[in-house]
Amino acid sequence: MDLQHRYVHADAGVHPQHAVARCAARVLAAAGACVLSVTPAAAQLSVEVSPLRVEIQTEAGGARTQAVSLTNTGKDAVRVRATISDWRLSRDGAPQFEAPEEGRAYSASGWIRLAPPEIVLEPGAQGAVRFSLSVPPGAGAAGYRTGILFDFSPAAGDPSARAREVTFRSRIATLIYVNVGQPPAAVELTDLRIRTTPEQTQIVGTLANTSRRTVRTKGSLVITGAAGVAVREVQVPDVPVLPESEREVVVVALDRAASPLPPGEYRVELKIDVGLPTLLVGETTLKVAK
Repeated sequence: MDLQHRYVHADAGVHPQHAVARCAARVLAAAGACVLSVTPAAAQLSVEVSPLRVEIQTEAGGARTQAVSLTNTGKDAVRVRATISDWRLSRDGAPQFEAPEEGRAYSASGWIRLAPPEIVLEPGAQGAVRFSLSVPPGAGAAGYRTGILFDFSPAAGDPSARAREVTFRSRIATLIYVNVGQPPAAVELTDLRIRTTPEQTQIVGTLANTSRRTVRTKGSLVITGAAGVAVREVQVPDVPVLPESEREVVVVALDRAASPLPPGEYRVELKIDVGLPTLLVGETTLKVAK
């Protein structure tokens, strides 16, 4: 594979990092945690949802049906309510959920139907919410997306009494990527920065995706000493970059809990593979103080 070198300026800009969950997750909803209730003995809810990410490759006019499984691993019955939601990623990768809106760019929410929209899971029970996808015949080649939001609340008790409670319900989402056709990708590495926190030194690369295709990242970050010998290599995280968007990709170069590097000046090279014929490559200098 060819290398596409880009020497991009490094600065000390700081932005928070978030990640999208991609595996089976346990949601603990208790007073003071995910669920806050004015009643003194709030139930503890524990639900596993899988998968949290669904990727579908299809064509215009295609159809698909798939299930999302839910398991109540707690001691109390749980009411699960499923709704369809639009979503996007902020620059730092945090998902932002929005009510579906007709005509919103890259939204597949209007193509999805859920069944059932609400279920009650007894302790130890398993259930499923199925979604049916129908892509319109005239849909253009692009990376579309939608999501299923799952809200959890206690199933027991008097409904009129529950209505008077002040409750913050726990919530988790399954993100659905609907890739229609094979639109060409166009992605650039536009910035490379060093970010320092009390616990870590991070290399932050900014990717600009100007195409209609969702891409995912992989690659490596190599730290080389003064003698030209690589002293550390770290894998680039697998994260999505949505169509026509910018996204920060964060790689932890140094972790205070791990073995530190000796003081000195180091060359840092970041190589990112997003499926293009060339790798996206950026370089900067890292100085480790005494």
